Amino acid sequence: MAGTTVNPTRMELTRQKKKLQTAVRGHKLLKDKRDELMRQFLDKVRENKALREKVEQGILQANKRFLLARAGMDDEYLNTALLAPKQELSLESSTANVMSVEIPQFKFKTRTPDPNDIYSYGFAYTTGDLDDAIKSLSIVFEDMLKLAEIEKSCQLMAAEIEKTRRRVNALEHVMIPEAQKNIKYITMKLDENERSTQIRLMKVKDMMLKEAGYHD
Repeated sequence: MAGTTVNPTRMELTRQKKKLQTAVRGHKLLKDKRDELMRQFLDKVRENKALREKVEQGILQANKRFLLARAGMDDEYLNTALLAPKQELSLESSTANVMSVEIPQFKFKTRTPDPNDIYSYGFAYTTGDLDDAIKSLSIVFEDMLKLAEIEKSCQLMAAEIEKTRRRVNALEHVMIPEAQKNIKYITMKLDENERSTQIRLMKVKDMMLKEAGYHD
C-alpha cells in the first residue's frame, strides 16, 4: 500500500520522518489539551449541577411566596404593584479563553445601588409576602445568570473536547501509522537498492579482474 503512494527516495524518507515527528508531537499536545479540557469540563459540570439545584430551590421558594402574596392581596393591587418596575438592570457580556475555547462571562449592574429600589410600590396596600417574593427573585437572579454562563461554557467545552478527540484519533490511528509504514517501506526499498548496487559492483569488479587476468 505504501509503495503506491510514496517514492522510495532518501528525500522522501527525510520528509516522512519529519512528518512523523510533527504528528507525534501534535498528538501529545492534543492529548494534553483534551485531558485538561476534560478536567475543567468535569469541574464545570459539578458546579453546574450544584448551582442548578440552588436556582431551582430559589425559584420554588419565590413562587411559594408569590402564591402567599396573591392569596393575601387583591389581584388589582398586586398587578398595579408590579406594573412599573423602579429598578433598571443592564447586562454586560464578555469572553474568556480556556484552552482555545471562548467561554462567555456575564455581569450585570443596576441603575442605582440602593437595594430597596427593587420594590416598585408603596407598602400601604401590599403584604410582606410580596416583599419576600421580590427579594427571593432578586437573590436568585445572580445565580440564574451564573448558571446560564456555566451551562453555555459546558456546551462549548464539550464540542471542543469532541473535536480534539477526533483529531487525536486521526493522528493516532491514521497519520502516525501511515508515516511509520511509509518509513519502513522506503527504508526497505533503499536497503534493497543498496544491496543490488553492491552486487552489481562486485560483479563488475569480478569481470574487470577476469579481464585483467586474461590480458596477462
